[in-house]
Order: sequence, then structure tokens, then C-alpha cells
Amino acid sequence: MTGSRHAAKPWLALLTDAQRAPVEPEDSLVHALRRAAAESPERTFLAYFDGRLTYRETDELSDSVAGHLAARGLERGDRVAVLLQNSPLFVLALLGAWKAGAVVVPVNPMYKSGEVTHVLRDAGVTALVCSDRAWESYLRDTAAGSPVRIVLTGCELDFQTRGDARVLAFERLPQAPDADDLTAVARRGHHAPGDRDPAPDGAALISYTSGTSGTPKGAVNTHRNIMYNAERQRTGLGLPEAPVYFALAPLFHITGMVCQLGACLTSGGTLALTYRFEAGAVLDAFAEHRPHYTVGPSTAFMALAAHPDASRDHFSSFRVISSGGAPLPPALVEKFRAGFGPYLRNGYGLTECTAPCASVPPHLEAPVDEASGTLAVGVPGPDTVVRIVDEQGSEVPLGEQGEIAVRGPQVVPGYWGRPDATAETFPDGELRTGDIGFMDERGWLYVVDRKKDMINASGFKVWPREVEDVLHTHPAVREAAVVGVPDGYRGETVKAFVSLRPGAGTDPDALAAYCRERLAAYKYPRQVEILPDLPKTASGKILRRELRSLTHDN
Repeated sequence: MTGSRHAAKPWLALLTDAQRAPVEPEDSLVHALRRAAAESPERTFLAYFDGRLTYRETDELSDSVAGHLAARGLERGDRVAVLLQNSPLFVLALLGAWKAGAVVVPVNPMYKSGEVTHVLRDAGVTALVCSDRAWESYLRDTAAGSPVRIVLTGCELDFQTRGDARVLAFERLPQAPDADDLTAVARRGHHAPGDRDPAPDGAALISYTSGTSGTPKGAVNTHRNIMYNAERQRTGLGLPEAPVYFALAPLFHITGMVCQLGACLTSGGTLALTYRFEAGAVLDAFAEHRPHYTVGPSTAFMALAAHPDASRDHFSSFRVISSGGAPLPPALVEKFRAGFGPYLRNGYGLTECTAPCASVPPHLEAPVDEASGTLAVGVPGPDTVVRIVDEQGSEVPLGEQGEIAVRGPQVVPGYWGRPDATAETFPDGELRTGDIGFMDERGWLYVVDRKKDMINASGFKVWPREVEDVLHTHPAVREAAVVGVPDGYRGETVKAFVSLRPGAGTDPDALAAYCRERLAAYKYPRQVEILPDLPKTASGKILRRELRSLTHDN
């Protein structure tokens, strides 16, 4: 990280001494678990509705999963796919696989058969851990044509007795004869192999990108990548001792994995889980567990704010709330603060940099760029170099737009089995994000939009994010997404898709007129379509690709 081609670090002046201080992460989350189990064995690690697992219990149960996998023939370096929602089963499968020396492949449970097939084959998966329902409904057939030869299934009703019908409205199935019972295996008391502890530079995860713009690629996150960002979260947030984290983001997503599970483990804290996002269940969990920290996409906070039962008390225990994974409109930040108290702290990262590479420090608020109305996503950490580069990879002056490039301890070594894609995306180890942004003179980073989402209307560049930010200031709008659609005269024109706040009313013409008053003539949406909900990834990122296909299908 030396040489004239690397950016200076104007953001260092914005960090506190604690945030600038060097960190010395442990080797892996397995090591962090064992330390916490030795120091505070009876402290609650996982809270799942009315169920509780201590650090000692989690260590012992995941040991048993590891011992079982090894006895079934799993070798060091084999891949274990975990396809589960936010439950103790996910955590036990993850830690058990790592203790067995495996590389974990987290898989989105919303994936369809073809998407799962791609992951199982691309990663060469040996073992699959999934819910009993998914195995019976489609994964048995999906796995039949893959390298999978070890299967563990679990019922996510385990480790709790409340059975909240809002999210746990399913029945336990009889144990499949061609799969092992994950909970029974965990309780069998096997010993973990004694010679397979994770190494810092070993592969921890093969995290498949969300596929918002094509076939997912597997980013190889090392244990060192994970531990660095988890430790930076722990030291930088200023949370109390043994903090309570709430898992708003899915754990199979890199944000949930690192900023919730990883940071919680390194802090010796408690992680509260509610299976999946449902606004009412989440608000009840806030009231029950009184969390200090959570992170989620802006769309989740929109849904929580729109819930009729939401109150300031639900959010009163939080010390820090972060938003990441989807653009955070400035209007939402102010509406949320006015209605509920907390300031939503923006953040920016990718799977390829193991979640955050920039965030808003807890003692500061993100500025809004006067010219564009864009809210800053934060500042990089002390060990991270963020540059804004042109098409040739040369750094542009502060304030000018270009592609965001990242270098640091959290950047992955590359993609699984994709040397060409690795060489293209990580020239000389620097991540080219594909995001367009700029940095101001103080070091605040702003993300304008995805490079490939830029709209070319009559030769003018239109960034969807700018139009979306204006739509979010309309009192009736809950969500907004903007795409370019073919236009015989202009080449492309701007189309907006919106969903409305509960009880709110407006129409497409009124929304178009609202934007026309606030944007240049070439930017405002000529077409507006109102939908009940916008399509999203499981991590809450709105799928512009699906909206484009929706337009083409009409």
C-alpha cells in the first residue's frame, strides 16, 4: 500500500484515535467462539424467539456437527453449502463446517432450483445443509445432478417453542431417509477433528454475488477478510460490553455474516434472530431483546417505519443503526429520525470486500452533496485505500466522478474458479467495484450509481439514483426504482417504478409532474408505474434487472 499511484487518505482526520488504532484480529470466528466459551460459558450467544443458546452450548453443538461431517468423509477444503434462514441451525452448520476444515458456501434460500444447481456445481459442493421443507420440495432433485454426497436437514422450529405464525407457519416433516437430522447430529456429542482449525489465509466462504446483473460469481472470502472487518466493527462502533446485536440482514448475506454474526462473536455479545424479516415480528423482537446494534437495507427500514405499531420505544435501546446493501435516500434518514429517534448511518461495501469498506463513524453524520443531493456513504477505514479512477484506471481529482476502486485487508483474493474475472475485477489486487462515485476533499465517499445502470437519454447521462432520491421525498412514495427503457426518439428514456406508503394516494402523472419540477428536463421519468411492492433480493436490494424485464414483457 505504498507508491504514488495510491490515494492519500484525507478521511483519517475524521476518525477517532480508537478507530485509527491498529487491530489484531483472531485467526477465525471459530477461535473467537472458543475464547468466548472459555471466558463466559453461560452467557447467551443466540436468542431465537423464546429459545436461548449459551456460548458453551454453541461450542459443544457445533463441535458435534464438525465431528459428524468428518466421520461422513468430509475432507479439509471440501465445500459445504448452507441454505437456511436466520436461525440457530445456520450458525451451528456454519461453525461446524469450519471446525471440520470446510469452506462454507452460503446460499440464498429464495434461490430456485436452477440457481442452486449453478452454485452446487460451480463450487463443487460436497455437503448440503438445508431445511427439511426445502429438501422435500425441490433440493433432493436439484442435488441429484451435483457433487453433493452428504446431506443434513433441519427444521427451523427447533431451539424455540413460541412458533410465531408470522414467520414460522410451517410443520415439522418426518426425517428424510436420505438425509441426516442436523439438530440430532448436533446433540449427539461428537468431538470436532483436532487438526482442522481454520487458518487466517484459508478460504472461509465462497459468497455468490446477488446476481442483480447476471450469473452469480463466487467471491472467496478468507478468514482474515472476515476477522478484519468484524474486528473493525467491534472497535469502531463503541457499543457496551457484551452488546446485543439484532440480525436484520440475512446471515447468508455477507453483511449479516460479518457485521452481525462476526462482530457479535468477536464482542462476546448476544445475537437475536427471527428466522426472516417480517416487520411486526422484528419490532416485537426489538422490544423483547433491546438490541444495541443492527444493520439492514433501506427497504427494511422503510417497511418498519410504515408498520402501524412502530413507535419510538421500539428503537430506544439502539446505540447505532447502520444501513447498507441498498441506496439510502436522504429523505428516509430524516423521516426516520423525526419519527423514531435514531439516525440511520449509511455504509458501503460489496461481497468482494467482505461487507463494509466505508461507513459513517458513530460520532459523525454523513453530509449531503449540494450539487447532486447524494448522501455520503461514509469514510474508509485507516487500513483501506479508496480511489476514484477513470476508464484507464488513473486517479481523478477529488470531487470528480469515476469508478470506485478499493484496496485493503478486507478485499478478497478473487473469484472461485474464475481467473479471467479475477484478473478483470482485481487488477494488481485492487477491487474495481463497478460503482460510480466521487470523494470530497475531506474524504467522504459518495456513490452515484452502478456503472451499468446509467441511462443514456438523447446523449445525456442520467443516473437512476438521482431520480430515485427525488421520488423518495414525495410523501406518498414508500419505494422507488428507476430504469432506462427503449425509446424510438431518445434512444432511452427514464421509467420509474414506485410502491406507495400505506393509505397514501397519488397517480403516475402526479409523480412525473413532481419530478419534472425538481429535475432537468432530460432526467424526469416520462413513464411511471405504481406496483404493490418492488422486486428485491433477499438482502433487500431492489432488482432493476427484473423491472427492466417487466417493461420488456409489457
